[in-house]
Amino acid sequence: MIKVYEKLYCELGPKNWWPADTPYEVIIGAVLTQQTRWKNVEKAILNLKVRGLIEAEPLSRVDTGELEELIRCTGFFRQKARRLKNVSLFFHENPDVFKKSTQELRDILLSLNGIGEETADSIVLYAAEKPKFVIDAYTKRMCKCMGIEGNYEELQSIFERSLPMDVPLYKEFHALIVDYGKLFCGKKRCHECILVENGKM
Repeated sequence: MIKVYEKLYCELGPKNWWPADTPYEVIIGAVLTQQTRWKNVEKAILNLKVRGLIEAEPLSRVDTGELEELIRCTGFFRQKARRLKNVSLFFHENPDVFKKSTQELRDILLSLNGIGEETADSIVLYAAEKPKFVIDAYTKRMCKCMGIEGNYEELQSIFERSLPMDVPLYKEFHALIVDYGKLFCGKKRCHECILVENGKM
C-alpha cells in the first residue's frame, strides 16, 4: 500500500485534510458527514459555530428542534440531531475518554447509537490522534479496482499491516484516497487511473 500512497501523493500533493478548530468539531463533522457531501457539513458546522454549539456541553443541552434546523442541510437531520445530542452528552460526561487505548476508544464509540465503523475510526484518527485507518466508500472502490476485496475489518487490516503505524500518514493517505476518488472514480475517469493499468496495480 505504500506504493499506492506514493503514487497518490505525487499526483495530488499534500492534503492536510479535515481542518478543525477543536477535536469536538471533528466529532461533529464525522457524525454529520454520514450520507451527505462535505460542503453541506461545512454549512451546518458554521451554523453551529454562530450559535456557540461547537462543543459537547452546549450541544448536549440545545433544543432538539433548533438543532434539527441548524443541520437540516446535511439530510436525515432528525436522526442526526438525536445522534449528535447523544454523542455530545457522552463526551460531556466522559471528557477523558480520549486517554483510553486505541482499541478501547474504538469499542466505546461503536457502542454509541448511530456510530458505525467509519465514523468511529474517523473520530479515533482525526480527533483523538490515534492510529486507526479509515475505510470509506472510495477506499473500498479503489481496492476493488486493484483486485483487493474484503469487508471493512479485512480491508483495514491490509492497510494497517502494510503501513507504518503513523497517525499523520494515515490521515494523509485517507485524505488522498478521498480526493482521488472524487476527481477520478466519482467522475468515471477510469481510463485515466494511475493505480490500475491493464488490470494490474
